[in-house]
Amino acid sequence: MVYIYSAVLAAYLLLFLLSRRESGNPFQKIAARVFRKQQERQKKMNRGRRDWKRALYARQLGDKLKTLQPEIAAEKQIREHYLSLYTLLLMVVFVGDVFCLAAWVGAHGAARLADGGYLQRNAFGEGDVEVGLKAEIPGMQEELFDYLLEERRLTEKEVEKSYAEAAALLPGAILSENACLEDVRKDLYLVSALEGYPFEISWESSARSLVNADGTVHNENLAGSEVVTLTAKFRYEEWFRELQIPVQIHPIIYTPEEAMRMKLEELLRESAESSRSAEIMALPEQVGTAPVVWSEIIEDSSGYLLILAIFAAGVLYWGRGRELDQKLEARKRELLLDYPEIVNKLALYMGAGMTVRNAFLKMGEDYKKQKEEKRRYVYEEILITCHELQGGRSETEAYAHFGKRCQVQLYMKLSALLSQNIRKGSNDLLRMLRQEADNAFAERKNLAKKLGEEAGTKLLLPMMMMLCVVMVIIMIPAYFSFTLN
Repeated sequence: MVYIYSAVLAAYLLLFLLSRRESGNPFQKIAARVFRKQQERQKKMNRGRRDWKRALYARQLGDKLKTLQPEIAAEKQIREHYLSLYTLLLMVVFVGDVFCLAAWVGAHGAARLADGGYLQRNAFGEGDVEVGLKAEIPGMQEELFDYLLEERRLTEKEVEKSYAEAAALLPGAILSENACLEDVRKDLYLVSALEGYPFEISWESSARSLVNADGTVHNENLAGSEVVTLTAKFRYEEWFRELQIPVQIHPIIYTPEEAMRMKLEELLRESAESSRSAEIMALPEQVGTAPVVWSEIIEDSSGYLLILAIFAAGVLYWGRGRELDQKLEARKRELLLDYPEIVNKLALYMGAGMTVRNAFLKMGEDYKKQKEEKRRYVYEEILITCHELQGGRSETEAYAHFGKRCQVQLYMKLSALLSQNIRKGSNDLLRMLRQEADNAFAERKNLAKKLGEEAGTKLLLPMMMMLCVVMVIIMIPAYFSFTLN
């Protein structure tokens, strides 16, 4: 995996060097280069055949962005949109790759196996460490070990307890998976200390060929049951006492794989005993005549981090598109809420003797004065209409473009009403505008009621969660008071 992480970093370095002439931070430079190359490739493709799907998507994206910010050219907005998106994705993948590389280095930097046959111990006081080992023997199945590599042992002190209590607990503590000491078929767990007692416990066996001092039971070649006496030596500073515990060993049958594993474990124990005070421990090089190849099992989870980073980049890519649709929906809702105000102002200005043209110019001038305080989409469209009128465009076309840019049915209806009045001439425009204003206020009331219902629905889940919390707060004290009584 480290080659993949390094290749990703090398790709970033190469892209940065190729994009050094672009402007912005390193990620923005790379994003600008990628976007420019993509545009060049697209132009070459369009010369041969027309990619209508890509062109349709680009046109739809441009329409959405132009709807939100009509004062900025669509091409420029599309470029800024892709540059910000590519920059974000590049940053996410880069940070994820750096974390993956750091996780890999952290996992492999703590490796204990050196030169293929030595395990590095912790210094005294740093604690024991568990090492994953894999033994490969020609012609045999590989063996996996979770080996506990002990720290360099000097002296230890434990907490204070009485010898009589510890001696009574010790026979039950060493049983491990055995039912009783009179029927021992599996390894014993010869503890070196009992929790809560200040003793260091060492063991001796009367028959090391059957039971080792660490509790390993060698009963694979045992024909019948035999009794072995284990001697537990309790030490507490200068205090010393021995406790003899008889155990009865019964035979057990092992498979060839289990027998080989037992031999490997025995060799590991012998090597550990012979190098207990050394900084390194030599691993056995062969079992009988068969050579053993050791390798360390390292838990490397950095690959999952890379997958997570790529997934996060995909979610962000999807989220940016979703965010654009949400902005368009918010714009539409704002236009609907502002529609009664626009129609009412038109009716008010025309009732005061203004023409439709002057009414639009008046609303545009008023909006310019308060634009810095709050930006409204409908007034931005009115400003564009004012610029068209002042630039020489006919009123009919300007009002038609106004309704088309708003992309809301009510504004299209209003623009058609204004355009029709200019083409045909009608004396009923003021009356129709006042009637439209009344209808618009009624529609706005219904819309406000609908938004209130939606808000109440969204609050339902938090209210249910609060109810559950209140019920827990009430029921737990009641339950405890009932159980105590």
